[in-house]
Amino acid sequence: MAAGIDVQRREFIENLLFLTAAAPTFAGPARWVGLDGSQTNMPKPSANRALPINLLSAPVELAGDWGHMLPRSVELVVERMRVACLHGVRLVSDRQPTRVRVDEHCTGQPAIWLHPDGSSIAWIIVDIGERDWSKLAYQFGHELGHVFANSWKADAKPAVPCQWLEEAMVEAFSLRGLGRLATDWKDNPPFVGDNAFGDAIAQYRQNIIGGYSALADSQGLTRDPTAWFADHRSEIESPGLNPYAQAMSLTILSEYDRVPDCVEALGALNRWPRRSGIPIGEYLQRWTQSCTELQVSKHLPLRLREVLGLRLL
Repeated sequence: MAAGIDVQRREFIENLLFLTAAAPTFAGPARWVGLDGSQTNMPKPSANRALPINLLSAPVELAGDWGHMLPRSVELVVERMRVACLHGVRLVSDRQPTRVRVDEHCTGQPAIWLHPDGSSIAWIIVDIGERDWSKLAYQFGHELGHVFANSWKADAKPAVPCQWLEEAMVEAFSLRGLGRLATDWKDNPPFVGDNAFGDAIAQYRQNIIGGYSALADSQGLTRDPTAWFADHRSEIESPGLNPYAQAMSLTILSEYDRVPDCVEALGALNRWPRRSGIPIGEYLQRWTQSCTELQVSKHLPLRLREVLGLRLL
C-alpha cells in the first residue's frame, strides 16, 4: 500500500463509503460483490423457499480485533477474494459450510479453527496489518482453499505424510485467486478511484511467486521433479507449508492455468478415513476415486502422480 497521501486518500474513501451506506455489524448480512462491481445483499431463506447454501453463497461474518479498519471495507475485500477464487468453479463437495467466519488475530499464523461444537461454520483465522488488503486477500484465499478441500470440520486435523500436498494445492489456489482479484480490482475497484491498487496486488503476488520460483530452482524441482521427490521425500513430507510445498505450489498453479477445470478436484479431497495421514500413493488413488464419485476431472491427481513418479497401486 502506498504511503502518505495515498493512505490518507484511501482512509477518506473508506470513511465516505461508510457514511453513505448503512453501517454493517461484525456479524451482519453477507453481501455479494460481483466481478462487475455490483453489490447486493443475499436474500434470506424463507419458509417456502430454501436457498442452496455453499462455500460461495454462505454468509460471511467478521470476528476478532480489526483495529481501525471499517467492517464494510473488510467485508468488501473478503467477498471480492472469495468470488475471485470461486467464480465459475463447480462446488461439488457434500460438505459445504453454512457460514464463513473471518477472525482477525493480532498474533499467530493464519489457520482454520477446528472448533468441536458440531456447527457448520468454516472458521478462518487471519493476522494482517492495518488495511493490508493484499495480505488479507492472500491469507483468506489460502484458508478458503482448505475449506474448499474439506478441511474445516473438527476431524480435519492436519496429518503427515500428505498434508504438504494439500498446503501446496491451496497455496496455488490463493495465488490463482490473487491474480484474478488484481485484474478485477483494476477494472472495478471496491473503493471509488482505487483502480491503481490492482497493480499493488499483482506485485504482491509476483513477489511470492518469485520467491517460490527461486526455491524450485535451488531444490532441483524445475530440472527433474521425480528426482526432486525421491531425493527429498523425508523433508517434503514434513508438516505445513514448508519450502518444498511452496515450490510445488507453482507446478500446481501452472496446472490450474493450463486445465482450468482441474481446480474443481479440490472439492473431492479428504473424503475418506485418515484423510492426509496415509501414504501418498494411496492418497492420490483415493482422491482419484473421489473425483469419479463426484463426477469431476481426475486430471490433477493423475498429473501429480506422473510428476512425482508414482506408480498406480
